[in-house]
Amino acid sequence: MKIILKESLKNLGHQGDVVNVKDGYANNYLFPKGMAMMASAGNLKMQEENNRQGAIKREKLKTDAASMSEKLNSITLTIATKAGANGKIFGSITPLQISQALKVKGYEIDRRKIEIDDVKMLGNYEAILNLHRDVAVKIAIEVVSE
Repeated sequence: MKIILKESLKNLGHQGDVVNVKDGYANNYLFPKGMAMMASAGNLKMQEENNRQGAIKREKLKTDAASMSEKLNSITLTIATKAGANGKIFGSITPLQISQALKVKGYEIDRRKIEIDDVKMLGNYEAILNLHRDVAVKIAIEVVSE
């Protein structure tokens, strides 16, 4: 079934994309949650008009994301957490903690735009910040003991 995404979904597409999905996924999950709409002729025409009108806005968002990417490129976050004697931390470092550490430094990044591997030990790691659909930046994370 062809659908038009109303919002960006990981592993499926970005807002405004026309994608093929299975009927059950669309009818039972995407449509009831308001994440997509049927790709009928009228909806496709409406989506084209919205895309045309939103092109300038999207370009501005992309340039803003690129400028923020330049600022964040050289940043190193230090996150202090409780750890055992062998360097293993209690719990793990989450995107929420990274988002809060960035907020302290003056950057407002949504936690859902942060990707990081499982952090269970003290040390240096990398996180990927997806600032825009075309702009992603890697930042260094240093996990230290409190």
